[in-house]
Amino acid sequence: MNLTSNRFRFAAVLFVCWFASYLERFLINMALPFIGREFEVNEAGLGLLLSAFFAGYALIQLPGGWLADKFGARKMILFSIACFSLFSVGSGLAWSLTSLFVIRFLFGVFEGSFPTASFKAVSESFPRASRGRIQSILLATNPLSLTVAPLAAAPLIAAFGWRGMFIWASLVGVVALLLYAFGGKPITDAGQPASEAPQGGDIKAMLREASIWKISLVNFGVNVLIWGFLSWLPTYMMKVLKLDLMHVGFISTLPGIAGIVGMLAGGWLSDKIFEGREKYLLATTIAIAAASLFVMLNVPTLPVVIACQIIVAFSVKVAFSAIWALPLKVIDPRNMGAASGIVNLGSQLAGIASPAIMGYLIVLGHGSYQGAFAFLLGCSVISVGIALTVGTSRPQSADAGNEPCGPAPRLAQEER
Repeated sequence: MNLTSNRFRFAAVLFVCWFASYLERFLINMALPFIGREFEVNEAGLGLLLSAFFAGYALIQLPGGWLADKFGARKMILFSIACFSLFSVGSGLAWSLTSLFVIRFLFGVFEGSFPTASFKAVSESFPRASRGRIQSILLATNPLSLTVAPLAAAPLIAAFGWRGMFIWASLVGVVALLLYAFGGKPITDAGQPASEAPQGGDIKAMLREASIWKISLVNFGVNVLIWGFLSWLPTYMMKVLKLDLMHVGFISTLPGIAGIVGMLAGGWLSDKIFEGREKYLLATTIAIAAASLFVMLNVPTLPVVIACQIIVAFSVKVAFSAIWALPLKVIDPRNMGAASGIVNLGSQLAGIASPAIMGYLIVLGHGSYQGAFAFLLGCSVISVGIALTVGTSRPQSADAGNEPCGPAPRLAQEER
């Protein structure tokens, strides 16, 4: 089997793992109305429940990235998939609201070590020139799972209830675990599995890297929009637009399809058109998403809402791909776990803040979503400003291959 075939197989296995990870976290969005009814909790409480997952997820980002650098990507990926599959089952077995909070928090802790390990595996196995596109394909599982989740959740909830939905969904994680255990090994330029020997890494250098933190802040703003929008979209459609569960499930797939296209387009644009100018791609697409959100906020009719959802989903996924193209291209693979942990910390803090703040604003507005959507709009505008300050020049030490390039290079020299 040649190098290209080995890398293709490895990317395919990672794709399934990413899909399982996203699917099992998205399903709760469809279950929220039923959880609220069973445990008699309002939108503010449900927002806190969503935030519990992201609190655990954010907590593990920096230590999880360090562990991936220290012990290797493969071990951390296997450990993470096994644990989040177990806690998917646990979500369906929760016996009280408190137990569900604890389970979702632990779900986030154990799933949160997967992305940093995967980013490290990509940086070890693929040339720099193609990492943006490879990672965009893997991240396309985000909108893909967004498309699949409502289609799968609606009949599962109808047949087995929201608890049974979580239990049955855990089988996807089991499949991903088996595939990675038997076919998921990082590939070197020689076409052989990468060494599993500890590789060290310089987490202190990454913590001092200003541009990494700027990208993390942009990631925070983009994911406030992503998670706030997606978390409350099914409930918004049921309560404000008065759609039933099956119609919500169908309509909710449309942004997912647009997001898949946006994610793939973002990787191609980052590698081919905006190489060295990713900040302009970031700023433009975030601004387009903000403008669409503004229209949706002021013209809440079903056709306009659907059109704006599609534009928002496409735009934020292009931005998301551009965010991750930067560190993947210029960070030494030995430090990729720590660097991706910092960048991913931004998105997970957004996951904590966005659903909870939106839930509070909905309650404060007596059921109106105006204040919640205005919060998303404000975060989008701030993200555009930060994105335009990110330096994008390439360090001289960055090569075109995937071999370690000595001490960790700076992500970018700040533009003067």
